[in-house]
Amino acid sequence: MAAASLSRFLRPDQCAIHLVESAEIGIVGVGEATVPHIRFFNQTLGLDEADFMRKTHATFKLGIEFDNWGRIGDSYVHPFGDFGRAYRGVKFHHVWNRLRLAGDDMPLEEYSLPIMAAKLARFAPPTSDPQSLLTSFGYAFQFDATLFAPYLRAYSERRGVQRTEGRVVDVRLRGTDGFIEALKLASGEEITGDLFIDCSGFFGLLTEKTLHTGYEDWTHWLPCDRAVAVPCESAGPLLPYTKATAHGAGWQWRIPLRHRTGNGHVYSSRYLSDDEAAATLLANLDGKALAEPRVLKFVTGRRKKTWNRNCVAVGLAGGFVEPLESTSIYLIQAAITHLIELFPDRNFDAINITEYNRIMDVEFERVRDFIVLHYCATERDDTPFWNYVRTMPIPESLTNKMELFRERGVIVDYRLGLFYEPSWLAVYVGQRVMPKRFDARLDDVPLEELRKHAQALRAAVRAGAESLPTHADFLAHHV
Repeated sequence: MAAASLSRFLRPDQCAIHLVESAEIGIVGVGEATVPHIRFFNQTLGLDEADFMRKTHATFKLGIEFDNWGRIGDSYVHPFGDFGRAYRGVKFHHVWNRLRLAGDDMPLEEYSLPIMAAKLARFAPPTSDPQSLLTSFGYAFQFDATLFAPYLRAYSERRGVQRTEGRVVDVRLRGTDGFIEALKLASGEEITGDLFIDCSGFFGLLTEKTLHTGYEDWTHWLPCDRAVAVPCESAGPLLPYTKATAHGAGWQWRIPLRHRTGNGHVYSSRYLSDDEAAATLLANLDGKALAEPRVLKFVTGRRKKTWNRNCVAVGLAGGFVEPLESTSIYLIQAAITHLIELFPDRNFDAINITEYNRIMDVEFERVRDFIVLHYCATERDDTPFWNYVRTMPIPESLTNKMELFRERGVIVDYRLGLFYEPSWLAVYVGQRVMPKRFDARLDDVPLEELRKHAQALRAAVRAGAESLPTHADFLAHHV
């Protein structure tokens, strides 16, 4: 992703790009789910969507279904789209909440077109008609990450990126300032450069093993530290959403691709052994396992500096929150985008680096708070794991957001960061964090008037979802 983006946005006379990678070192990718920002990344590269989807065996994604998170038996969907439409300038969830407090029990999900479409296994891209509810959503992809990497490698090489196959065995630093000067490969070749982008995963070959940047550990907020993953045969219809099912000491993902289904069990080794986690995963597959389960170990958190001297850590080298909301590829994209916006010259001005690190700190913290919300906003007390996350101290920034929503139904808005109002609303309501009050501008609106507005919206959402082709049919005809 880094090589492709830099080759797209920087001219050959501005820099030469050298991609160093080793076939001996595997890709962590276990079938990736994404968020809608990936579409804009692909568009800026000029990728053809249908071609990209064919080459990566991709399906479309309208959201994520969460089962057993608030309570065992609960289920809700975090959609990539809005809930309802504002009424007299008041956001719709206040209308819904006023009706709820008056005794109405209609689920909020019935006012979301992407949720209704997902549950019906239907899909088509949003339309361009601003008056239609068919504009009220976005979409992302579910694809095979082991195919996406070579797809982008080929793109990069066509744009002049030089690629060297090799394993880095040593790194030479400049004596004057400790900047990275060159990489030494196992073949004996040396590669020099001005700027180095560390995409070496959890290992952090440059940023940590060489520059000793340091790591901020978030395990006390996000105690899951392992994942066991296995693909299985596809079973049932191709669903346009990812699934996250909570278990006793973590949760299980299900990502439907065209050629297989990706599965994994994310868990805390403090509460569950690797063998127990693998057994739980294998017992909950839709189809026959296609490989042996493999265990991945990680520590949630981030580097103390994403950009240290002349090295920028991208992806897992920069930090890892955990895969619950498909944020890993987004954080890669954010790191690359902000690097291009603040691209240095050979002076490496400190103000540039400071601003980059500030922005990436905000990106990571806002993803972190949103993920922590899923754990702390639970009523489960059936296992030691859920007792811990339900009662643990949480970041003050998240406490303030939750208190504001509980009191007034207000969702904190911000410019930087991945998740916006509908995302927070879906998790709050889906996990029973309910507001005590609604927008005061609705005080004088008759309840019957609000009920008619809500009823019309609900009918329009249902009709809009039913008008879409099935996800499988759309894939067959357009991909």
